[in-house]
Amino acid sequence: MAIKRSRRLRKKMHIDEFQELGFSVAWTFPETTSEEDIDAIVDALIVEVIEPNGLAFDGSGYRQWEGLICLQQVGKCTQEHRDLVSEWLKEQKLESVKTSELFDVWWD
Repeated sequence: MAIKRSRRLRKKMHIDEFQELGFSVAWTFPETTSEEDIDAIVDALIVEVIEPNGLAFDGSGYRQWEGLICLQQVGKCTQEHRDLVSEWLKEQKLESVKTSELFDVWWD
């Protein structure tokens, strides 16, 4: 049986219309990539893909990067967001590019 919750409580719990879907992303820079190139590519990812599409990225790494991508506002990432990020990373000739299935960023 479903529990009836107030809008305020649903918002606090990030459920129903306030659920947020995101995905994990991981990639590896080729061994010959300089620190300057790593910085430039990560900056370009944010400027060219993350910001224009209303996404947020929380990640870190050096040669191997991993992180979480979700929307800047409450909402749900889509398969198109996953494809966009994955394609862009592959176009940069990065290795081992992987994106996870969409998941609830608060509860999974």
